[in-house]
Amino acid sequence: MKYLKIFLSFVFALILSSVSFAAAQKSACIDCHKKITPGVVKQHLEGKMSKKGVDCSSCHGSEHKKATDARLAKMPTPETCAGCHNKQTEQFKAGKHNLAWIASSAMPMWAHQPKAVVGEGYKGCSSCHKIGVKADAEKAQYRYGNAQCDSCHTRHSFKKSEAQDPRACQTCHMGFDHPQWEMYSTSKHGTIWQIEGTNSKRAPTCQTCHMAGGDHNVMTSWGFLALRLPEDDKDWLNDRVTILQALGVLDEKGNPTPRLEVVKAGKVARLTKEEFQKERDKMARICSQCHSASYAKQQLDAGDMVIKDVDKIMAEAIREVQGLYKDGLLKKPAGWAFAPDLLQFYEAKSSAEQDLYVMFLEYRMRAFEGAFHMNPDYMHWYGWAPMKETLQKIKDEAEKLRAEKSSKK
Repeated sequence: MKYLKIFLSFVFALILSSVSFAAAQKSACIDCHKKITPGVVKQHLEGKMSKKGVDCSSCHGSEHKKATDARLAKMPTPETCAGCHNKQTEQFKAGKHNLAWIASSAMPMWAHQPKAVVGEGYKGCSSCHKIGVKADAEKAQYRYGNAQCDSCHTRHSFKKSEAQDPRACQTCHMGFDHPQWEMYSTSKHGTIWQIEGTNSKRAPTCQTCHMAGGDHNVMTSWGFLALRLPEDDKDWLNDRVTILQALGVLDEKGNPTPRLEVVKAGKVARLTKEEFQKERDKMARICSQCHSASYAKQQLDAGDMVIKDVDKIMAEAIREVQGLYKDGLLKKPAGWAFAPDLLQFYEAKSSAEQDLYVMFLEYRMRAFEGAFHMNPDYMHWYGWAPMKETLQKIKDEAEKLRAEKSSKK
């Protein structure tokens, strides 16, 4: 009994000394930052991590000790979070969000933009795509864009409840090319959620469907661009080959180009039947938690058919522009490997190609995303209808260019 008391006294003293050390470390950072960044200190102290004894130095190291050496403070990365959240970190690394930086920085148009739009300032594409992994050299250059986990669990409280709220997704998943927030929030699912509030048990959230069981992988069957290979439907495959050529993923003969490796690296498309079906089956199971399996399949199949039909319009528009290049009415810009090149986006050098990129990146996206997010207005009036309208504009422009050439003969 005597030895047990001695042992317990020793353990208690050890715990007390550890707590005292943590408190000392905490006060060294907090006393200073209460003056410099009081909001940050307040958020940290109110958060669960602080109450669990996680100190500032746990994430930022202890080299930074004064205002003049602030750059010695380490910027956390997912590896920092993995010390306590290894399962979530591994899921994240295997998923789509971790590849967001690769997907954006590989775009040809990226090289044409000022740094404020795509670089350290995070005022444009990079603001959302910084969630993705970066090379070691880039981590030094983009100092404040490497703690990907805090894109959803924002600093410095890092609340789980925040990341579970669909509104946490709206900053990035909105607007021009992927307005999932607008689609969801005005769909019946989103409307029920907003009426019943955060405790709603009926309405699915973004996380219900895309992070089932807390899985941080967030992959989908069709991928960001709604492109898959192989394809059994020969007509659909032919249209898809045309689209892939305009993306520079396939050459004029239908052979893969180096851009296919970027598609693979960014996982923006599904390139095997097994890969596609794995994600489709997962989504069908999620839908079947509320709906019958047959109804879920019917709705998912209907979404597939929207993609097929909208691809037919997209391919027809691309072939119109390809014809203008073939007939010498448009000339490939210097430095371009492909023309037309949808991945040059708004850097396109003709009005027909400006319309073409908008068809692909805005209208086509809205048509198929609206279908899968159960938003008929987005699918039809924001997607399908302008696809048809813009195809006619491109045809009119092509006819005009040919008439002008003919009149000069």
